[in-house]
Amino acid sequence: MIRTAVASSLAFALVLSGAVALAGKPAAGAPATAADADKFVADAEKTLADASIEGNQIGWVNATYITDDTDALAAQVGAKLTLLGVKYASEAAKYQTVAGLSRDTKRKLDILRNGVTLPAPSTPGAADTLSQIATKLQSDYGKGKGTLDGKPINGSDIEAAMGTTRDPAKLKEMWTSWNDNVGAPSKDNYARMVGIANQGATELGYQDVGSMWRSGYDMPPEEFAKMTDRLWKQVEPLYLSLHTYVRWKLNEKYGDSVQAKTGPIRADLLGNMWAQEWGNIYDIVAPKGAGDIGYDTGALLQAKNYDAIRMVKAAEGFYSSLGFAKLPDTFWTRSQFTKPQDREVVCHASAWDIDNKTDVRVKMCMKVNADDFVTIHHELGHNYYQRAYMNQPFLYANGANDGFHEAIGDFVALSITPNYLVQIGLLDQSKVPSADKDTGLLLRQAMDKVAFLPFGLLVDKWRWGVFSGAIKPDGYQAAWDSLRLQYQGIKPPVARDNTRFDAGAKYHIPANTPYMRYFLARLLQFQFYQAACKQAGWTGPLHRCSFYGNKQVGANLQKMLELGQSKPWPDALEAFTGSREISGQALVDYFAPLKKWLDEQNKGKPSGW
Repeated sequence: MIRTAVASSLAFALVLSGAVALAGKPAAGAPATAADADKFVADAEKTLADASIEGNQIGWVNATYITDDTDALAAQVGAKLTLLGVKYASEAAKYQTVAGLSRDTKRKLDILRNGVTLPAPSTPGAADTLSQIATKLQSDYGKGKGTLDGKPINGSDIEAAMGTTRDPAKLKEMWTSWNDNVGAPSKDNYARMVGIANQGATELGYQDVGSMWRSGYDMPPEEFAKMTDRLWKQVEPLYLSLHTYVRWKLNEKYGDSVQAKTGPIRADLLGNMWAQEWGNIYDIVAPKGAGDIGYDTGALLQAKNYDAIRMVKAAEGFYSSLGFAKLPDTFWTRSQFTKPQDREVVCHASAWDIDNKTDVRVKMCMKVNADDFVTIHHELGHNYYQRAYMNQPFLYANGANDGFHEAIGDFVALSITPNYLVQIGLLDQSKVPSADKDTGLLLRQAMDKVAFLPFGLLVDKWRWGVFSGAIKPDGYQAAWDSLRLQYQGIKPPVARDNTRFDAGAKYHIPANTPYMRYFLARLLQFQFYQAACKQAGWTGPLHRCSFYGNKQVGANLQKMLELGQSKPWPDALEAFTGSREISGQALVDYFAPLKKWLDEQNKGKPSGW
């Protein structure tokens, strides 16, 4: 599930005093030397590492106890972080052309230069203003509510209701109210924030914030954009086949007046507020016979009296089976597993590394269902990655790239196969689906994994356009709808005009979390999974493979994870998979039997929109 974020140490770093002296700077008039650069990097790294812990703690409190006071504290921290980050980024840029730089110093200078998601300009007060706006956007999202049957419903509950409700009128009400109540009011603040952050990016030598984000992948930003387009072309035919089939099934259920046989799919009918994953409507599209896979993970969990803690213990058990150490006691006492009843919190699932060492946590509002069972396997992937690289220098304590961080837990969650459920005592061996159920198993997976791909791509394509100025505030909504139509083939259930701001009703937009990581992760997870299954000696259908309990896979995985960001991501990828290129081929291979079946079902039916 794509409901996660990683709270990184650098993201919550702060200045402990109002002014920051940038040590390592050469005397006035003297040319900078490699030794000056080394000292600058060492001092920057120590300052950020020391400062990050308090920043992480304040960020945690704000996310798990939203009040005006914690908002104010988070805004103060954010402003100090931005000021510090921009100063270090600006200074790092000055050292990049110094002769004789070591590989480590050059790499760390690059990381520092690209280390701020939203850079503030040096104008007095700009960092405070930017942080206040960013904090308000995220807090307003956390407190946001839609309606169901005219009654308020919070974000966590509305996500669940969108997945189970089949009444088109109620789906339309929830979709419209959430987007109108949560998205539209944030439009002006978002536009202000973009303008300030772009000024900051320009001062750092980037064209705009989008260009800065694209520069964080060990390649020129224009090459990264081309790579994402190439990857989409690899998987687009599979998505088109799925879209055609699902549209037909929705038409069969709802009729022409709700969902036509041709054209785009109505966005609120797909079981998810953002139409980003469609697995919740599997019951509508499941083929007769093969579609009944014989079990439902959520029902199995409930039948075995699982609660949130048992679900987390089960996920921990997977990683333990690979040879990873158990989670520390503090994880269990400091994490938020369920939604508190006495206060507002950000329910959006996230994994946290508070002290850059062992104080790892998750923040969720867990429900006992299949989605959250997958999500907790995913979140722990972040935590185990964080623990694996904890001995790296601070600036290397991160994923090889942000897509890697998201992919680790996802590729582990691909091992939540029927046989794995048998191994942990959730499913009886006699209930394991036979080979004739493979179409159903693959279709159920594709409804989430494949359906997500265009959404994963378009969120940042939209933001890149916003940051570049190609998309103006009065065109935010039209551009969002256009990209959703172009890539996903969906349309809103009601007319939208440019007073709306539906993009702002997606968590990662107000939270300013770059989204291309999720697109990359959706492909990387299949590369990792295919490699792990080969290492485990699996010879059956790829989608039936589980490497649960395989210590060799765990040892190989540890070698990649412990690199952190110390090497370019192709080196890390090669360490585990043998390949230096991100590719969609493993995903295409995984779903090849389904693609053949879908194309047979779609014969004579129009494709596209």
